[in-house]
Amino acid sequence: MERLANGANWGGLPPTQDEFVPALVAVLFPRNPLICAGTSVESMGCRHLSEWGTGLSSTELIVPSPMAERTGVNLEGRTSLRCLANTGARRFLVIEFDELALEEQAAIHIHLAARYPLALVVHSGGKSLHGWFFVAGRAEDELRGFMNYAVGLGADPHTWTRCQAVRTPGGLRRVGGSVRVQQVFFFNPNFGG
Repeated sequence: MERLANGANWGGLPPTQDEFVPALVAVLFPRNPLICAGTSVESMGCRHLSEWGTGLSSTELIVPSPMAERTGVNLEGRTSLRCLANTGARRFLVIEFDELALEEQAAIHIHLAARYPLALVVHSGGKSLHGWFFVAGRAEDELRGFMNYAVGLGADPHTWTRCQAVRTPGGLRRVGGSVRVQQVFFFNPNFGG
């Protein structure tokens, strides 16, 4: 964890949570794309980044790729705000681990960063670290090999799905009656995007 923290470069991002989250997401997703985010899977919204404003700070989940359209038709044939049909090209592949100690997770993210640029690492507010790897423009079969390798190291395979919602960096996780900030432990503003 210390190696992650020591490698962080906050790039002049605002210090307050309300301003930090939209500023960070703007670095991750330049040019005001459609972003799908929400306080839960059931309450996702799809808006241009500029439309989210500071409201993005209260979200728990975000899709790590820009959306191509506000809605799409899902695999069940229903209109959906978050499905493969309206998710744009993969920008980030998020790798998360649930069963390993945080130090082990951090070490594996550093190891995986030798293959693809590690843009950020966010703590889920629970027991996992989510590594956001910048993969825009890469072939899906190449990325599938990377994901399979990560799964072999203990990663959750569910984040492979392009429209899978993951923890919003700096967002808020609601567990029972408590609210926790999903802290960003590492950020590299020069990730290549």
